[in-house]
Amino acid sequence: MLELRDSAIETARMLLGAVLRRGPVAVVITEVEAYEGERDPASHAYRGPTKRNAVMFGPPGHLYCYSMHGHTCCNVVCSPEGDAAAVLIRAGRVIDGIELARERRPGVKDDWLARGPGCLTKALGITMADYGTPLFDPTSEVTLSAGQRVWQIDCGPRVGVSRAHREPWRFWVAGDKSVSAYKRARTLRE
Repeated sequence: MLELRDSAIETARMLLGAVLRRGPVAVVITEVEAYEGERDPASHAYRGPTKRNAVMFGPPGHLYCYSMHGHTCCNVVCSPEGDAAAVLIRAGRVIDGIELARERRPGVKDDWLARGPGCLTKALGITMADYGTPLFDPTSEVTLSAGQRVWQIDCGPRVGVSRAHREPWRFWVAGDKSVSAYKRARTLRE
C-alpha cells in the first residue's frame, strides 16, 4: 500500500515508481514536482482556498486537476485536510494500454507518450471531469498504487513556475527517457 506523507516534498519522492491508472492505460510515474500549499508562492493554494483549488484543502489521496494552455494537469493531494500540499505528476512511462495511449498521442515515440504533465493526462485519458477523484478507491476511474522501488532519484528546480522557481522540488527517475526537458519560466518579482 502506498502511504502519502504530510509533506509534498516527501510524498514526491515516494510517488516515483508508483502506478497511475485510468481505465486500460497505466503509467509508472517518472517525474513529479512538490507544491507546499499556502507556504509556497508557486502553489495554486498559496492565497488560500478557492473554487478552483478546493480539493487541495480536502483530505489526502484525491486528484487535483486544473487546465493550463488547453491541457489538463493532475496532482496528488497529500497533506492533511486544511493544509493543501500536492504533487504534480509531470511524466510517466506507459506500462499498460500502450496502443490506446498511441491513439491518443499519434506520431509520438513510446518513451514520450506521457512526457510532460499535459501529455501524461492525454495519454491516460484524464480530464477535468476527474477532478476530486479518490485515488485509493479501487472503484475510481483513476487509481494510484505502489509500484517499483526507484533507487536513483535526481532533483532540481521546478519547471515553468515564475515564483519560487529555484526550489529543488522537482524529482525524477535518473536516466529515464520519459522525463521532460527542463524549461525555466520567466521570473517575476517574488
